[in-house]
Amino acid sequence: MRSRFVGVVLIATLGGVAGCGGGGSGTATPSGSGTASPGAEGRITVSSPAFTDGGTVPDRYTCTGADVSPPLAFSGVPARTAGLALLVEDQDAPGGTFTHWLVWNMDPHTTSLPTGATPPGATEGRNDFLKTGYSGPCPPPGKPHRYVFTVYAADRRLALRPGATAADIRRALSGHTLASGTLTARYGR
Repeated sequence: MRSRFVGVVLIATLGGVAGCGGGGSGTATPSGSGTASPGAEGRITVSSPAFTDGGTVPDRYTCTGADVSPPLAFSGVPARTAGLALLVEDQDAPGGTFTHWLVWNMDPHTTSLPTGATPPGATEGRNDFLKTGYSGPCPPPGKPHRYVFTVYAADRRLALRPGATAADIRRALSGHTLASGTLTARYGR
C-alpha cells in the first residue's frame, strides 16, 4: 500500500513540473517528433533580425520580458503554396514537446512578420499555456531549452478548428507540404 501511495505522489509531483516553466497554466503534451516537415519537398529559409539560428532568444520575446512574438522572415516559399503554417515549440520541456504558438492559413505571399504581429487572415491555435496566440519561452530554471520556429508551405488551406493542436496541424500537412524550414534558438532562466 505504501509503495502505491509513493508512486501516486511521485506521478503527481512530476506532473506538477511537467509544464514548460513557472508561468504557464498548461501542461506539456507530446506534439510531434520535432522533425521539420511531414513530407516536404523543398526548403524555406526562416530567420529573425532579433536572433540568429542557434543563438539566444532575447528576454523581450519571453515570459520574463514583454512576451511578444519575435520578428520573423521567410524566403524560398514555393510559387504554388496555398497557405503557410507556423509552429513554435520547446523541444526540451520536461513533459515532452511544448507548443508556444500555432498559426495556419497565413497568406502564401507572407515574407515576414513584425514583432508582436498576428498574421492577417490566419488562424491562431491554442498553445500549451492554454492561450490563443503566442506565449514566449518560459522554461524552468536550469539548462537552456531549444525553441524551434518551423514554417510549412502547404498546397491547400488547412481545414482545422480554432482549438487545433500541433499534432492536428501535422496531420493536416501530411502529404500536402511543399516545403518547410526551421529557425532554432535557445533560452534559459
